[in-house]
Amino acid sequence: MRAGVNALHGASTGNGDEAACRWAAVRHADDHINVIATLVREDGRRPRLHNEARRAQAEARRIEADYGLHRVTPGDGIASKRPTSAERHKAERQGRARAPREELRETVRGAGDGAASTDEFLDRLKNAGLLVRTRVLPSGDLQGYKVALPDDRNKDNEPTFHSGSRLAPDLSLPRIQERFTTAPTPPEIAGSEQPERPARPSVPAAARRATAHAARHALLVLNHGADDGVAAAQISATGEVLDALAKTSALHTRSELRQAAWEFERASRSHTRAEFRHAQDLRRAARDLVHGGPAPGRGEDGAGTAMVLDMLVFLATAAANWHAQRQHAQQAEAARRTAAHLRAAYQHAAGEPLTVLRERGRRIAPSLLRRHATTLRAVLPELAETILAEPGWNALVATLTDAETAGQDARALLVEATARRELDSAESAGEVLIWRLRRTADLPGYAPAPGALRDQRPGHQRATTRQVPAASAPAMPRLFGDASAFNG
Repeated sequence: MRAGVNALHGASTGNGDEAACRWAAVRHADDHINVIATLVREDGRRPRLHNEARRAQAEARRIEADYGLHRVTPGDGIASKRPTSAERHKAERQGRARAPREELRETVRGAGDGAASTDEFLDRLKNAGLLVRTRVLPSGDLQGYKVALPDDRNKDNEPTFHSGSRLAPDLSLPRIQERFTTAPTPPEIAGSEQPERPARPSVPAAARRATAHAARHALLVLNHGADDGVAAAQISATGEVLDALAKTSALHTRSELRQAAWEFERASRSHTRAEFRHAQDLRRAARDLVHGGPAPGRGEDGAGTAMVLDMLVFLATAAANWHAQRQHAQQAEAARRTAAHLRAAYQHAAGEPLTVLRERGRRIAPSLLRRHATTLRAVLPELAETILAEPGWNALVATLTDAETAGQDARALLVEATARRELDSAESAGEVLIWRLRRTADLPGYAPAPGALRDQRPGHQRATTRQVPAASAPAMPRLFGDASAFNG
């Protein structure tokens, strides 16, 4: 079909039905055509229109296969409603980058991140500058809510309100309220003992460290084959964490994190009903991020962001696998795109902290450097030489030194960090170990530990060390690894 305006007329079916509805296909752009059809057959009867959108999409998938075209992932009927053409044109006239429906959806979703009650959720909506209306039953119970942008008006100059369910299926009031529960996650859900949760943070860096712990626990849940409702809750709560992290991130990571949160919005929703009582660690982490406020992206804040992004890449990849195993094509693809944005954000966030650690590692005494190399060869004989040749080796040396200064057993920590965890195909095995060690030993992500730059011989270490059993931690895949690592 040539560019320009071309029309083809004929029967709407291929089964020889001469009385079928007439149609015309019009191409007026390079990337799509419009199909126009009458809704009355030539014999006067009306066509069968039940589920016509779904049947049309199924036919489009067959055409893609027949002609070798790009294969679009099939939908499942629960995606957020797209703005209508009228809404898009109105946004263009008003000079908006997005339609009001999309702005509202993002704001409402953010208001629910980590919220602990309906009142808190509604207060966040109002504090974000939205106009809020609520519906109350005769019993006094809240039935629903609507929101509007103050400057989005209809022809009568009245605010254009949208209910939560019109913005997205999971933003209706009942679905929002399902998240408000404080029941703890039973240990058997994760298949192992739950990791200790740090004290409630009050600053951005501490909030990020707590989020890394919560993300690790969520990964254990997905990796141990939890019930679908439990896994769906962890994935949905991961979306809350990404929203909160994007809102409080530094400028150099904000763009990638906002894209990651935008992509994961699709991955966080499926037909599987989430059991949110099993995802409160992640929801509290999202709340901590919001209340911790913006992170400047330097020093300990930047290191904390790198640490949590390290775990979130794992979590997004695990979510992609979980959806793929259940034939949730759109959600799986969205989670993979999320992981790609998180990798890019990690590269931005980790640059300065790793540079500082490398500089510190270069100043460590040669005797201590040799001892750490000997320990690494004993624990990881197959990968030791590769790690020793990496640019991150000096940063790993600084981390091992910090661990010993803090009274930890560096060898035991290395054994724990590598036990049953795939490292061979990591982009940088040493870099993976740095964040695992600093998270496990609860070391500062950036600032030097007291005395960390001294020439520390074995006799200068603290007498008290913490022995970490090698089998205490479940298997973890590599930092930016193959998704198949989660399937076992």
